[in-house]
Amino acid sequence: MKFVAFERAKQGTGASRRLRNTGKTPGIVYGGEGQPQLIELDHNALWHALKKEAFHSTILDMELNGQAAKVLLRDVQVHPFKPLVLHIDFQRVDAKTRLHMKVPLHYVKADESQAVKFDNCVVNQVMSEIDISCFPGDLPEFIEVDLSGLKKGMSLHLNDITLPKGVTAVTRGKPNPVLVSVVVVGGEEAAEAGAAEAAAGAAGAAAAPAAAAEPKAAAKGDAKAPAKAPAKK
Repeated sequence: MKFVAFERAKQGTGASRRLRNTGKTPGIVYGGEGQPQLIELDHNALWHALKKEAFHSTILDMELNGQAAKVLLRDVQVHPFKPLVLHIDFQRVDAKTRLHMKVPLHYVKADESQAVKFDNCVVNQVMSEIDISCFPGDLPEFIEVDLSGLKKGMSLHLNDITLPKGVTAVTRGKPNPVLVSVVVVGGEEAAEAGAAEAAAGAAGAAAAPAAAAEPKAAAKGDAKAPAKAPAKK
């Protein structure tokens, strides 16, 4: 994706506030061999660009002062309740330096799997993105994950998928995290639960008459025969 940035001369809280009031967003570009550079962008164009997945996960072409540069989006500060971008950071890209960033996962063909089509299961997405390391030329916009082979009771782990060429996953303590899990809903488990509930209800109903009869039997046993009147002399 391509976007246009302009050089920003002033910095500071007051200057940034005045910039936002004119419909611009302050930002900075850093990294690479150059020095950090203050920039400003058109807010409306930036707001719409941020809604696109590729703006967050691909190498961007930034035009600044008539020159093109390769950059990555690194940080965005947004107002807590207003549709307003407060500040944005970009990092210059060096073709010979490995990148470390998050890439979205696109899950496909879940409806074609045995788990969904025949076993009345749903697929629970545990992870929506993963950390990767690669050179800029190998950076994928997203990683597609085929779920057509899922079966009941199965979980898909990171080691079960094939990453694009030149891409390495960064797991940070979890060598093989779960990406998706298969959950049964309204099927055999629901039927078994319903049967168990029905059996419990039937047992309770059978026990109720017996419990009601016990007090009556006890009442008969406790009743004493009337005392005989003393004989007349």
